[in-house]
Amino acid sequence: MSIAQSNKITLVDRVIPRSFVGDIILVLAGVLLTALSAQIQIPANPVPFTFQTFAVLVIGATYGATRGAITMSSYAILGLLGLPVFADWSAGPQIIFGATGGFIIGFIFAAALTGRLAELNWSSHFAKMFASFALGSVVIYSLGIPVLAMTAFGSDLVGATTYMLPYLLWDAVKAVLAAALIPSAWLLVKKIKG
Repeated sequence: MSIAQSNKITLVDRVIPRSFVGDIILVLAGVLLTALSAQIQIPANPVPFTFQTFAVLVIGATYGATRGAITMSSYAILGLLGLPVFADWSAGPQIIFGATGGFIIGFIFAAALTGRLAELNWSSHFAKMFASFALGSVVIYSLGIPVLAMTAFGSDLVGATTYMLPYLLWDAVKAVLAAALIPSAWLLVKKIKG
C-alpha cells in the first residue's frame, strides 16, 4: 500500500516503485529539498525572493497530487513545530501566522494542483508544464497576498499586490526552467526505461 492512490503515473513513479516506505522517503526528501531551496534567496522584507516555489511546484509535478500535498503539509507542520525549514532557517507559529504564512499554506494547494495536472500528463510537455507552473503560482499568490496584506500592509490588498509584482518575473524564470527540465527528465526516463 502506498500514499499515492492515483492510477495515473507520475515521473517519480517511473523511477521508484510505489510503496509506503518509498512514499515516506519521498516526502522526507521533498521536505528537505523545500527547506534547502528556502535558503537560496535574495533577502527582502517581509517576503524574500527564494527558490522555494520552484521546489514546491517541481515536487508536485513529479510526485503527483497526493504525495505533493502531503510533502508540503509536512513541511508546514514541521516548520510550525519548530524545525528550522523556512527561509533563514526560521521556524515557529510566528512564520505560519505571519506575513509569509499564506504563501506556505498555498504551497500545499499548489503542489496538489501541479501534481494533479502531472497525473493528467501535463508534465511531459513544455507548454503544459509552463502552464502548470503558472497555475500553481496563481494558487500560491492567491493565498499569500491576502495574508501578506493583513499582516504587513495594514489590510491594503493593492499595496501587497504591488509589492509582489517584481516576484512575477522571478517566478516566470522558474516556470521556464521547470518547463524545460521536467519534460526533458521524462524523455530521459522513457529512453532508459523504455
